[in-house]
Amino acid sequence: MQVNSDFSKIATVAPEDHDWTPSTQSHVERIMLDRIGEEKARATSLVRYAPNSSFPNHIHTGGEEIFVLSGTFSDESGDYSKGWYLRNPVRSSHAPFSKEGTKIFVKLWQMQPDDQQTVRINTNDVNQWTFENGRQSCNLFKNEHETTSLQRLQSHEALFTNSHFDAPLELMVIAGSVVFANKEYLEESWIRLPKGKHEKLFVGEQGATIYQKIGQFQNTDYEGSK
Repeated sequence: MQVNSDFSKIATVAPEDHDWTPSTQSHVERIMLDRIGEEKARATSLVRYAPNSSFPNHIHTGGEEIFVLSGTFSDESGDYSKGWYLRNPVRSSHAPFSKEGTKIFVKLWQMQPDDQQTVRINTNDVNQWTFENGRQSCNLFKNEHETTSLQRLQSHEALFTNSHFDAPLELMVIAGSVVFANKEYLEESWIRLPKGKHEKLFVGEQGATIYQKIGQFQNTDYEGSK
């Protein structure tokens, strides 16, 4: 299966494009934002759990990254409400569930083989935020391959002043909106841009909070491709 699999091209998914489809577990649905592979895949998705739904225990051979958009996501390590950021490292396992229902942003099989860092960050905690380069930032993860953060931006602000920095960009609109190529992308919009294509990104009228990943995140070295 190939969904937005050409990383040299611009890819966008707005809320009006959302197409929820069943997963392998009842009462758990997903929207495929990008995907290379079948059920075991290098994938970026929105996933929605109905109340009292669950997945059986499974291993994330290529690691898993989660941002909780609504409700409460749970597994053996705890309960995570809206605003929590999680990284489950390569070869980790868990049995996720949700008692009240939840919607999460999920990235699978996009970590390096030696990535063994477990991360749990509550972005609602004001102590997680700093003021950097004229804006509020919550650093989520950084290594030589990627820099992942939340950014709070003012209305009409340009996301980047240098449109040609040498790295691809991925973002999810957590609150507010951003404008790209003269189109407004509201909350839960997803945008992926190759390097040098960021000059048309601006914040909407009400400001924005965005999940932002910069770097070489288009790793496709996953089991499903072999």
